[in-house]
Amino acid sequence: MTTTVATFPSVDEVVKTDAFPTAIWRLEPHQEGMQPVAAGRGGPFKIHWEVHGYGPVKLVLIGGLGVVKSSWQRQTMHFGHLHGDRYSVLIIDNRGIGRSDKPLIRYSTSAMAADLFEVLDHLEWTQERQLHICGISMGGMIAQELAYAAPQRIASLNLICTAAAIENTTSFSENLINRITLLLPKSLDRTVAYTAGNIFPAEWLAAPDDAVLPSPATPRCLAPEGGGWPYGRFGSNYARFAAQEITKQRDVQGFAKAGFLLQVIAAGWHHKSAAQLREIGDKVGRERILVLHGTADKIIPVPHGRKLIEYLQPGRGIVVDGMGHAPIAERTPWFNELLTEMCATGERLSGR
Repeated sequence: MTTTVATFPSVDEVVKTDAFPTAIWRLEPHQEGMQPVAAGRGGPFKIHWEVHGYGPVKLVLIGGLGVVKSSWQRQTMHFGHLHGDRYSVLIIDNRGIGRSDKPLIRYSTSAMAADLFEVLDHLEWTQERQLHICGISMGGMIAQELAYAAPQRIASLNLICTAAAIENTTSFSENLINRITLLLPKSLDRTVAYTAGNIFPAEWLAAPDDAVLPSPATPRCLAPEGGGWPYGRFGSNYARFAAQEITKQRDVQGFAKAGFLLQVIAAGWHHKSAAQLREIGDKVGRERILVLHGTADKIIPVPHGRKLIEYLQPGRGIVVDGMGHAPIAERTPWFNELLTEMCATGERLSGR
């Protein structure tokens, strides 16, 4: 019996497609700014933020290691544009990435949470039980810090493919090889292929591009630059991910290696104890908490998610067989519905 191995397009092949210039959707925010933060904490420096939508439900999307705001574009469009009368969606570039500053200081998830609090305070999103927090990977670690510091502000807490602390779930030699491989210089072709293969299951990468694309009817979405409508469809999910990754990594101002490595340190040193997680569960309220993880997650293996579920005892603890590290792209309609349900639960429990 032979096994068919998918061959994915090269960076050059992806860049030459008609769809490549349309990979990043031109979703116009309702508000945006550069917020000075961290005065007295190694700053001040500035965090770039956008709010999409104008509705009463305040949803905060927190990205992971090396993630920029456009990585959330499937959620930004769904909640902040297609349902912008219901949601106000805050997205930021964490310190060290994108349009935010990249200070050469020690990063930690608690410091990055403090940066986000300053943006939230600037927006006057300060009421009790107002914030629906959704963090993926390192963003889920930042979300834990937010919930630990100010549980009374949390309406719902959604921890996606994340960990209380990064633990070695492999042999010592395998763990060492993985850490070295992460930091080795690679060509862009190898970087994109390595990243895609670690974040997503091979079957999903090989499948046809399944993104729900913006249309001229999408509120506050501009036509692609240069060519006009429509937004292009790629030959595979891999090609779409590659196009976004290529666009990000070619932005030498936005994607600086020093900032990325400082984020690696923040994620690697994150730690919330069993007692701290129980306190988060007690004070936030377990019915308000979702923990979601996939068994095929190669970035943060599933034992981390199971441990979060054990200690937090969330209202919804979901382990999905065969799911990788980024359900926000891999299972977009299902994930968006799940997040909608969690926001509705948080609103109901808050008397709204």
